[in-house]
Amino acid sequence: MINFFLNLHPIIQAGIATLFTWSITAIGAALVYFFKKINKNIMDGMLGFAGGVMIAASFFSLIAPAITMAQNLNLTAWLVVFIGFFLGGLLLFVGDKIYDVFEIHHKKERKSSFKRCFMLISSITLHNIPEGMAVGVAFGSVVYGLDGATLAAAWTLALGIGLQNFPEGTAVSMPLRREGMSRNKAFFLGQLSGIVEPISGIIGAILVIKIRILLPYLLAFAAGAMIYVVVEELIPESQTNKKKDVMALFTLIGFSVMMILDVALG
Repeated sequence: MINFFLNLHPIIQAGIATLFTWSITAIGAALVYFFKKINKNIMDGMLGFAGGVMIAASFFSLIAPAITMAQNLNLTAWLVVFIGFFLGGLLLFVGDKIYDVFEIHHKKERKSSFKRCFMLISSITLHNIPEGMAVGVAFGSVVYGLDGATLAAAWTLALGIGLQNFPEGTAVSMPLRREGMSRNKAFFLGQLSGIVEPISGIIGAILVIKIRILLPYLLAFAAGAMIYVVVEELIPESQTNKKKDVMALFTLIGFSVMMILDVALG
């Protein structure tokens, strides 16, 4: 099975990996069938762990290979990485501001059920696009044989994103259920927020492979987007837990796991 996957084209590998991250979103959304409320300690621990994984992945699997690639292409490495990294974070910053406009509008007017659903789904979906692209870029960059750009690193990155997708799927389906929506519809809309990941993942892999000069920019772009998600959402949310010190340990564990996999096995 492993050999079969290794022989697949990187674009197909990226598609399979992002289908995996989407499936974790669907599993998270499916909890609406079994629970009325999810244990906060478990959710926050997963968020903290995923945050650590994504911080490590941002450097070892994305920024470091981006620097190497930029140097190989005779580009100004620090400038390339800065542009890509900043634009990646800026994309999500702008997305958050757009979401804030919807939220302010929500406070001024009585929202219909459809509009509430749209706000929930669009905010999660917006974050899933660069996350899917990050996985696609990671798999596509393997073809260039860069240090840190390995299948093991790409899959670990996909695992980290998948872990933080689990509570995202729940975060959509559970509130919709509380608003009176049927379990089937709440699940459908919850998993739908993650379907953009396979699409953006394949696009990311294609761009990296077809237009090589974009690779360092896209690697840094994906890192910037991921760091923004970690700083803006994952760690702050995990730190709302009463056991903040334990949640911080989960973040350290997540970082350590990703670092060991990337450095020792990469």
